[in-house]
Amino acid sequence: MNIDVIATALSSRGFATVEDALPIELLARLEHACHDTAAVPFVPAATGRAAGREPRASIRGDVISWLNDANDADHAYLDLMEGLRVSLNQHLYLGLFAFQGHYAIYEAGAHYDKHLDSLAGQRNRLLSTVIYLDSGWALADGGELLLYRADEPAAIARILPRPGLMVLFLSEEFPHEVLAATRARRSIAGWFSGRPAATREPSQRS
Repeated sequence: MNIDVIATALSSRGFATVEDALPIELLARLEHACHDTAAVPFVPAATGRAAGREPRASIRGDVISWLNDANDADHAYLDLMEGLRVSLNQHLYLGLFAFQGHYAIYEAGAHYDKHLDSLAGQRNRLLSTVIYLDSGWALADGGELLLYRADEPAAIARILPRPGLMVLFLSEEFPHEVLAATRARRSIAGWFSGRPAATREPSQRS
C-alpha cells in the first residue's frame, strides 16, 4: 500500500480507497477463511449498548467472526494492519493505538442501516477500515458502502465492494451504511482505536 497516497487522502477528505491493497496470496487465504464457516465460528452481529446490545437483523443483518491471531491468515493480516498503524501515526499523528477486526458475511438481501462506528468522546474508534474479499463482484451485485458527512443528507461516496479494495475513513466523522446485495458479500471490517486515557504502555495489538 502507498502510505503517502493514503495519508494525503485521509488528511484532505477524511477517507481513502486503495485498490489491490493486499498481496493476492493473502487475499485468497482470507477469502477462503471467510467461506469456511464450519471452521470459523460466525454469530449474528449485535447493535445497541451494554445490556441492550442484541442482534437486530432489521438494522444490521451480517454475521461476524473476530480475527484470531493464532490463525496464520488472520495473523498475517493483523501484522499488515500493525504496519499500517505505525506508518499512519508517523505521517498524520493520529494517535492510533490498537487494531481489532472481524470477518463479516452479509447474505443476499442483508444490510446495515446508517450509523457511526465510534462512541462520542471515547476515542474507542478513530479510523475504520474494510477490505472486500469476494472475487468477481459486478455492479449489478450491489452491496455498496455509502459514506455521509454528519451535516449532509446525501451520500458523498458510493463504493462498490470490489475484491481487494480497502476503504479507510475517520470513524468519528463519517456516518455510513451498507446496502443490500443480490449475493453473499464477504469482508473484514476493522477499527483503529485511540490510546485509553489511563494507558501509558507502548501500543499493543489486540
